[in-house]
Amino acid sequence: MTYAELANLTVKSEGGLSFAYRDTRGDGRPLVLLQHFRGNLDNWDPSLIDDLAANRRVIAFDYEGVAASEGKVAHTIAETAASSLKFLDAMNLDQVDLLGFSIGSFVAQEIALTRPSVVNRLILASAAPKGAPDMHGWAADVIGAVGTPETSPEEYIGVFFSPSEASSKAGKEALGRMYARQDNRDTQTSWECRLAQYDAVCEWGMPNHGLLERVGAIEAPVFVANGDSDPMILPRYSYLLAGLLPDARLKIYPDAAHGFLFQHHSEFAADVSNFLSP
Repeated sequence: MTYAELANLTVKSEGGLSFAYRDTRGDGRPLVLLQHFRGNLDNWDPSLIDDLAANRRVIAFDYEGVAASEGKVAHTIAETAASSLKFLDAMNLDQVDLLGFSIGSFVAQEIALTRPSVVNRLILASAAPKGAPDMHGWAADVIGAVGTPETSPEEYIGVFFSPSEASSKAGKEALGRMYARQDNRDTQTSWECRLAQYDAVCEWGMPNHGLLERVGAIEAPVFVANGDSDPMILPRYSYLLAGLLPDARLKIYPDAAHGFLFQHHSEFAADVSNFLSP
């Protein structure tokens, strides 16, 4: 069964909150996905998930209070990580691999620092460490494109894909795959989600050089990846993060932006598979 055909499932945490998720099933250590700003289950590229799920179990879920998950949307990354651990506990997942994309990469770092035993390996896509310089909020044109009440496909493509003809074409194809599913789509994220998650982005990005040392405590192997033209989380933060981590490898994908993992889904999935199966 492909990702576009998976059922929307729910699981209740110990506190009684219901989390929405999709699960490709299968044996072995699961790969858990942590979503981007304002994203829900349908904002993952189905082709990427299918590529990742070719040889492992993949689980995607909505953060607490986001889309079809119950509760309140967190205003900090630390709170998002804490509630994400509630989801892992509810699913009885003692150890996982984590793939965090955009703000999901922030959440992944926080989970790895808070509960190291749950993380086997980390994939950080379009990532930056907490406290990095010039990360306090996004450029006006970026938040103007993805932070309005109603965003357009053109604005999405302008941030998630580079201006080249090839990348823009890949963006339109990715959007087509995301919206091909007509039945049982996930609940749309709310304006409350937008406000709370941008609060979390700004709190994470408050400049503080002392906080950069935090990621030195992440002992799990990490794969850091980005597109070479990402306007939302600039590629230089990938280099910074990889240099701060004790055990990291880095790859920058050409002619790509924030959504490089959708544009280069087959290549990225193969790189992830190789990283997770040394």
